[in-house]
Amino acid sequence: MMGKTFLLLLILILNQACASDSKPQLLYLAHNMPQSHPVHQGILEMQQSLETKSGGTLRIKVFSDGQLGSEREVLELLQIGSIAITKVSAATLSNFVPEYHVLGIPFLFRDELHKFEVLEGEIGKSILEKGNKYWLRGLCFYDAGSRSFYTSTKAIRSPEDLKGMKIRVMNNQMSINMVKAMGGSGTPMAFSELYTALQQGVVDGAENNPPSFVESNHYEVCKYYTLDEHSGVPDVLVISTKYWSRLSEQEKEWLLEASVESAEAQKKYWKKSVERSMKVALDNGVEVIVPDKSLFAEQAMTVKEDFKRDYPELVDLVNQIESK
Repeated sequence: MMGKTFLLLLILILNQACASDSKPQLLYLAHNMPQSHPVHQGILEMQQSLETKSGGTLRIKVFSDGQLGSEREVLELLQIGSIAITKVSAATLSNFVPEYHVLGIPFLFRDELHKFEVLEGEIGKSILEKGNKYWLRGLCFYDAGSRSFYTSTKAIRSPEDLKGMKIRVMNNQMSINMVKAMGGSGTPMAFSELYTALQQGVVDGAENNPPSFVESNHYEVCKYYTLDEHSGVPDVLVISTKYWSRLSEQEKEWLLEASVESAEAQKKYWKKSVERSMKVALDNGVEVIVPDKSLFAEQAMTVKEDFKRDYPELVDLVNQIESK
């Protein structure tokens, strides 16, 4: 803990030093994924692209593996201007910027094409800008695939199997409500604590995408993976408005272009990672279950309707988008 505190203090000092120089500017970017993850690979693409576009006047230093704290902790660091950029789940970001709740609605997206029509179109751009008043401006969305249930004690073949089970979810009310609607108990917990919690039976399972399931080694403990794909909540690259406001119009343009390019590259990394992760899971004795998704969607309908009442126009706009 002392090491992390010292590092944060060092960053504050370095930030102040950088602020006094006109060139180059060094932007600190923190995320909680391992360096093998497609998120990190996408971020490296942005790092390289931004340096090239700016002729080296804008540079990014990356802190991976949760070095600077959890997603929530890092967002708070952005708000006070201690670091510049982070990658977080839209579910975590919704605790700061309410409009992101919509993207976590269970079974909101009809398919992957529909999801990206929403995220990369006017609706997505509008949501990214909603965080400005909370000092958290969205740059772009990263693909985080679809989240599904994995368990250690028994297989989930229908929502009824979730009854009485403790399922780790992100610290997000919609995720908690969704598991509850299906009969389980949604238990918020830091991702870094989950492996031990699964081992010790503190929780019976979790819900996440294939790369996270495998990269975290949760497949060693959980031998059942149910591909109900209940949500397609994306990741978001976010910049502190305290940093954004310091950039010139040209620098902002470079950063936005680099982030969008990185998002395109990250989608390709993501697809390969999903294929690789599923192979690892199967090779290590994980039973992959493809259930009737309509049963899960039906159970989650009350959650969808509750949140639709909060953002009726936005949800209707999402529903009206047609996949090309």
